[in-house]
Amino acid sequence: MAPPAARPAAKKKRAKKASKTFWRRIREPLAQSRFAKAAITNLFAYGLSFIRRTNPLVDGSVDLANYAYADSEPLVFGMWHGQHLLAPTVYPNKRGLVAMVSRSADAELNAQVVEKFGIEAVRGSGGRESKSRLEKGGATALIALKKALDAGKNVAMIADIPHGKPRESGMGIVLLARLSGRPIAPIAIATSRRKVLEKTWDKTTISLPFGRCAVIVEPLIPVPADADDAEMERIRVEVTAALNRATEKAYGLVDGPR
Repeated sequence: MAPPAARPAAKKKRAKKASKTFWRRIREPLAQSRFAKAAITNLFAYGLSFIRRTNPLVDGSVDLANYAYADSEPLVFGMWHGQHLLAPTVYPNKRGLVAMVSRSADAELNAQVVEKFGIEAVRGSGGRESKSRLEKGGATALIALKKALDAGKNVAMIADIPHGKPRESGMGIVLLARLSGRPIAPIAIATSRRKVLEKTWDKTTISLPFGRCAVIVEPLIPVPADADDAEMERIRVEVTAALNRATEKAYGLVDGPR
């Protein structure tokens, strides 16, 4: 028999396991239900809009509606996994934007949510890369994103690799910039009130209402069309550093003195 002190922990563990089992059972039926997907999508889209409306931009933040680099568009907006959930709400809906969304079944709702904000979704994943060759559908997605850039639309892409090393850019975003001839715009979004899911690989951050919001865009990073492997690697490291700077600045603004 377990000692009294261990019983609450064991009960909590069983409850957590039961909730995961329940989610696995209902996930597939929900994914197949058009009504359920529409209801959940609307709920998430409304929730994100509410969070954004209750988190005004702080001084020093970038207003993308009056973005200083607008004359350099179309751009490849790069951001980190886990820090991107509020992105659809800060982008001006009058500008065309195409975003890469994971091909996983769980990301189907993500794709529908971004589309609620007038953003086109391209399903794909950067996956693992070997030099300039991408796997797991990444190549097909990059072609679609390049076509969007060629048509004058901005694109948004998560720079780090799903379930890889967080906060380290993969080569996919650099390759897209080289193929399209369009520069990378490292962007970060932060809110003062947030919940960090510490056990997730990317430290997924859920923004909460009634706080302050910061949007930071670092200087554009061009990628020459004739960049060789060494130059591509140098730029990949530069993208990593720029995104980390943007993230640090964004959190510094919202967490600093009021």
